[in-house]
Amino acid sequence: MAAQQISQAQRAEPRILRSKEQVELQPLPSDLDTLPKHFIARAKEFGAKKIAMRKKRFGIWQEFTWEESYRVVRNLALALAENGLKREEKVSLIGENDPEFYWAELAVWAAGGVTTAIFTDANLQELAYVIDNSDSVYLFAHDQEQCDKALAIREKIPHVRRVIYWDDKGMWHYDDPWLASFQDLVERGETLAKEHPNQFEAMIAQGKAADLALFSYTSGTTSLPKGAMIKHSNLIYGNRHVINIAPAYPTDEYVSFSPLAWITEQSLGLAGHLISGVTVNFPESQATVQNDIREVAPSSLLFPSRIWEGLASTTQMRINDSTWINRRLFRTFLPIAYKVIDYEDAGKGVPVHLRVLRGLGERLVFAPLRNMIGMTRLRNAYTSGSTLSPDQLRFFRAVGVQLKNLYGSTECQAHTLHYEGNIKLETVGAPAPGVEIRIAEDGEMWIRSRAVFSGYYKDPEKTAKALDEEGWFHTGDAGYADDDGHVIYLDRVSDMIELANGERFSPQYIEGRLKFSPFVQDVMAVGSAETHFVTAIVNIDFDNVARWAEKNRISFTTFVDLSQKQETYDLIKREVERVNSTLPPAARIRKFVILHKAFDADENELTRTRKLRRRTLEVKYKQMLDAMYHNLNQVVVSAEVKYRDGRTGTVETSVRVCEV
Repeated sequence: MAAQQISQAQRAEPRILRSKEQVELQPLPSDLDTLPKHFIARAKEFGAKKIAMRKKRFGIWQEFTWEESYRVVRNLALALAENGLKREEKVSLIGENDPEFYWAELAVWAAGGVTTAIFTDANLQELAYVIDNSDSVYLFAHDQEQCDKALAIREKIPHVRRVIYWDDKGMWHYDDPWLASFQDLVERGETLAKEHPNQFEAMIAQGKAADLALFSYTSGTTSLPKGAMIKHSNLIYGNRHVINIAPAYPTDEYVSFSPLAWITEQSLGLAGHLISGVTVNFPESQATVQNDIREVAPSSLLFPSRIWEGLASTTQMRINDSTWINRRLFRTFLPIAYKVIDYEDAGKGVPVHLRVLRGLGERLVFAPLRNMIGMTRLRNAYTSGSTLSPDQLRFFRAVGVQLKNLYGSTECQAHTLHYEGNIKLETVGAPAPGVEIRIAEDGEMWIRSRAVFSGYYKDPEKTAKALDEEGWFHTGDAGYADDDGHVIYLDRVSDMIELANGERFSPQYIEGRLKFSPFVQDVMAVGSAETHFVTAIVNIDFDNVARWAEKNRISFTTFVDLSQKQETYDLIKREVERVNSTLPPAARIRKFVILHKAFDADENELTRTRKLRRRTLEVKYKQMLDAMYHNLNQVVVSAEVKYRDGRTGTVETSVRVCEV
């Protein structure tokens, strides 16, 4: 299996990979070497003639032209400068994706400041750590909830001069000079702009390519998050690496949904908006995003792999819940679409009869399906973050969504991506133009490009470990390249596991294959040098399993009850057996448990980017792991349950151990 093991030959000889596309990245001109300068250029180009962004509020799309964006950013930047924001000072932002988030970042950059975006669901400890570690002197907060968080940690963030909120709902009774209204600053800036009409553009002209733009904090899977220092030139080149292969145009529609605390959203979302002039659309809420995407019908989408996994799962369940004729049509034409993909990926001509059948399936099944999920005009669809399994990629391609892998990191943005017409599902693509990848002797991947970060803020020791004298960033990721220069990502080097029998396996690869099931929300594959086989802790997708249970007349009361039903174990066992059939013997799951709850970022089980904190999970669920490796049939655990009337309680439940 390609994505499982590294041969000795592949480890022995370091190799440098480059893009086969002859694309030369030119130096940045002085009038376009920072993102605020790109903003000025786009605002002058489009003015009031073109919509820059839309935000859906109360069911209505509100539109903002480039001229309106320019005015808000100018006013806010001038007001911040008047309030004492100096060049190179730090500003944190926490909130949902909104026009105000974009405007605030742009205003800070225009004033010469450095921004740090924080995940909206960060708890008090995480919020205090990032604000304090980044030395932020201002905090932009979305709403009352985020302001309350800031007030609760006020003593822990002594450098913060003021908290600026943009949604004033519920804020009317707050009487604290530490809190300031976004709108009040914009209005003050309007007066300043009249008094000093050239000050804003003069501030922007002072900016240089080497100026720091933002701190992007790592997900912190193995230690405290580190603030990667990203320059304006890094963001511009990071965007160029992608658009040289997947061009973006001013006529494009983009949906900004992924958190701005994620570097890829900054690089391809905000930077893409400024460099290519794409129109950005902000959904009303997480609950309405699917319907909002359908209304926009975007030409570009960038989602973390977790979102694509959820979308695939939801789509499959919708098919299962549809009429019998729709189910029959889908099950008839999906295998045909898979065969067409296999011919295309092998570089062979597609037989006429398959082309005809695929065309019929397009009319009857796939075009209506894409319309249902809002992907009728989608040209550039990318998944990033953790690796999406080949099964998921193959499914989306079969239904007509040309989803491509984009492999990157906080420190360097995009490393590799799938090129149009040259896609290998088991790989994360080939190096982007301008990116070099070196496979070290131990299988670790090193990256060198103009997008490589400057180091970790206030952490010279870890910077020295990550960046060598030749400019290579040591990713900590294990992988190798095939003969065509495509990169096969395995896992984190620290997460690659060798069993007691000497066999090695990649937990993430197994987990990705199993999450293709609509009934599995999450899974952690486990093994070690002391064990002879692989086990797994499985999270069921409660909504989908509950729907399946109701359809099959299986009664249940709570998540805990449903997770431990014999029928549920039988269902998940069939999914595990399906995945095991594709794995080499050493990597097959021999035993598993179904967890009585979902993995939770608030309990430190996941990062804010939804990556597993493996060490934490292994310690927390050691009792379950011991049960699987010591031939026990079950283990008793305490579980919190929440009833439909809102009451909560704690019960002891027996978690079964299932042998495959």
